[in-house]
Amino acid sequence: MTKRTSAKYKIDRRMGENIWGRPKSPVNRREYGPGQHGQRRKGKMSDFGLQLRAKQKLKGYYGDLTEKQFRRIFAEAERLRGDTGEQLIGLLERRLDAVVYRAKFVATIFAARQFVNHGHVLVNGKRVNIPSYRVKEGDVIEVREKSKQIAALLEAVQLPERDVPDYVEADHSKMKATFVRTPGLSDVPYPVMMEPNLVIEYYAQN
Repeated sequence: MTKRTSAKYKIDRRMGENIWGRPKSPVNRREYGPGQHGQRRKGKMSDFGLQLRAKQKLKGYYGDLTEKQFRRIFAEAERLRGDTGEQLIGLLERRLDAVVYRAKFVATIFAARQFVNHGHVLVNGKRVNIPSYRVKEGDVIEVREKSKQIAALLEAVQLPERDVPDYVEADHSKMKATFVRTPGLSDVPYPVMMEPNLVIEYYAQN
C-alpha cells in the first residue's frame, strides 16, 4: 500500500469537502477540519488561502501528487497553446492512473496508482507500470489477462456512485477501455468544484 492511501480521508477533512464523492467520507458526518482546532469557527479566507486550497484540492484529487510532480505538469500546461487551466485538466486526465480510475477498473485513484504500479495494466498490448504515463487519444487500456479476476476489480465495476465519462469508452466484460479524447474542465465528473483558474493565480504569485 502507498502511505498516502490511508490518508485519503484526511485530505477530505483538510479541504472540508468530499472531493471524490465517496459515501464513506468523514466529511459526510463531520464538516469541520481535522485535529484539536478543527471545530473553531473559520474566518474569511484570504485570496492566497483560496488559491492554495484550489491547488491542494486538485493535487489531492489525483492521488495527492507531490508538489514537484504537480508543478511540472502545470509548467507543461503553460507551454501549450490555449487556456492554461483547460490544458492542466487535460494533462491530469491523461495520466494512466486517472484513466484506469475513470474506466472504473478500480474504486479509488490511490488504488489505480497501485494497480498500475503492480503491472496489471496494458496500453496498446504492452505492459506499463508507470502511473504518470501519458495516454494519447485512441490508446487502448486493458487489464492483463491474469489480473481480470482480482476481487477489488470486480467490485469497482459495480460501484453505483460514479459513471464512466464519455471521453473514455469502457467495456467491462473485456476489462478494456479506449481513451477517446482529451477532456476539458466541464467534461470531467468532479464531485466538487475544481478551480484551475485559482491554481494559475497561485503559481503566478509564488
